[in-house]
Amino acid sequence: MTTLQPALPALPTGGSPGSAVRRRSRRAKITAAVFAAPALVLLGALVGYPIVYSVIRSLFDAKGHRFVGLDNYHELFTDHATLLALRNTMVWVLVVPALLTGIGLVLAVLTDRVRWKTAFRLVVFMPMAVSFLAAGITFRLVYDQDPNRGVLNAVTVSVHDAFSDAAGYPDARPRQGQGGTLAGDGHGGFTTVRAAAPGQTVTLGMVGILPAKLPKSSVAAVPAAATPGAVTGTVYLDFKPGGGGRPGQVDPGERGLPGIRVQLERDGHTVGHATSGPDGTFRFSGVPDGSYKVALPGSNFASAYGGISWLGPGLVTPAIMAAYLWVWTGFALVLIGAGLAALPREVLEAARMDGASEWQTFRRITVPLLAPVLSVVFVTLIINVMKVFDLVYIIAPGPVQQNANVLALQMWLVSFGGGNNQGLGSAIGVVLLLLVIPAMIINIRRFRRSGS
Repeated sequence: MTTLQPALPALPTGGSPGSAVRRRSRRAKITAAVFAAPALVLLGALVGYPIVYSVIRSLFDAKGHRFVGLDNYHELFTDHATLLALRNTMVWVLVVPALLTGIGLVLAVLTDRVRWKTAFRLVVFMPMAVSFLAAGITFRLVYDQDPNRGVLNAVTVSVHDAFSDAAGYPDARPRQGQGGTLAGDGHGGFTTVRAAAPGQTVTLGMVGILPAKLPKSSVAAVPAAATPGAVTGTVYLDFKPGGGGRPGQVDPGERGLPGIRVQLERDGHTVGHATSGPDGTFRFSGVPDGSYKVALPGSNFASAYGGISWLGPGLVTPAIMAAYLWVWTGFALVLIGAGLAALPREVLEAARMDGASEWQTFRRITVPLLAPVLSVVFVTLIINVMKVFDLVYIIAPGPVQQNANVLALQMWLVSFGGGNNQGLGSAIGVVLLLLVIPAMIINIRRFRRSGS
C-alpha cells in the first residue's frame, strides 16, 4: 500500500518568512521617522541647539572671544546679586508650589458637592487666560502706595481710619511773626507763647490749610467768650478768602478748625483735655487759679496714614507671590478637581457609613487616593516657579527689584538688561536647567507609570 504524504506549503518567493517580517518592520520605522522628522528638527532647533550652545557659551568670557573654563560658574556662586536671586528662587520653590497645591485641594474638596462648582472653577480658572504681562500691570496698580490709585491701600486706609482717629490737619502750622501766638514744642505740636489764667481767652490761628480741604463740619469761626473759672479759646484758619483781615484775630469769613485736640498744661503737666467744635471754640471748665498754657499735641498734625508699602523691600516678594497665586490657583483647582471626580465614590460613602468624619475621610482616604494627581500638580508648579520672570520684572519697582530678584530675571539682567555678560548669563541658564531637570524626570516617570 502506498502512503500519501501531505503537500508542503510553498515558500514565498524572494526569501524566508523572517526576512519579510524584518522588511515590514523596517518600512514601519522609516515611515515613523519620516513623520517624526519635522518635530525632531523643530525640537533640535528650539531646544537642543540652545541648550548645547548655552553650555558652550558659559565657558567663554563676556564677549565670547576667550575661553575661561569654569570661571563664570565661580563668579555665579560668589556674586551677591546672583546668590540673592538663587535664595529667592529657593524661597519660591519651597513656598509657592506647596501653597498652591494646598489651596487647590481645599477649593476642589469644598466645591465638589455644590451645584455651582463648574461656574466657580471657571471663574477661578479665568486668570490663566490672562498673560503675565497683563497680570503684572494689574497688580502693580493694585499694590500702588497711593490710596487714590492702589486698590489694596485704599481698603487698608479705610479700615485703619475706621478704627483709628486720622490726623485731620497734617499741613497746618501756626502763623509766625505778627499775630503769632503759638510756638513749636519740639514734638510736632505747638503751645501758646503767653500763659493764660482762668477767665481769659486765647486765639490760636493756623495757616497752611486750603479752605477747600477743611472738614465739612467746619463753620464760621467765632471768638470764644470769656468765662470765670474757665480757659476758653478758638482754633481757626487765620486766613480770609479774598484777602484782608487782621493776623491773630478772628475776622468775619474765617472758619473754625473742628476736631482739634487741645490740652491745658501747668508746670509741664497736662491738667485738662478738650476738643474744638465746628466753629473752632473749646473750653476748659473748673480751672483753679494759676498760670496755664494751652497746647495743641502733635497728633493733630501728624501725616495721614498712607497704607502699607506692599512693594517695599520687605514685602515685595510676598506681594509678587500673591499675584502668582491669583494666576495659577485655577490650574491647581481644575486638575485636582478632575482627579477628585475620578475617585471611586463607593469608597468614600463606605467610609462615611462606617462613622468616619469628613476630616477623617479627607485625611485618610481622599488625600491618599489623590496622591498621584497632587504630585503631578506639585512638580509641575515647581518647574513653572523656577522659570518665573514676567511678574517679578513688571511688579517690582526698580529700586527694590534686586530684593525680589530670581534666577530667571537675573539671567536676563546679566545677559541683556545692562550687564552684557552673556557668558555669566549662560552659566546661570545652565544652572537653572540643572535645577529643573530632576523635576522634569519625576513628572515623566509619573506620566509613564500612569499610562502603563
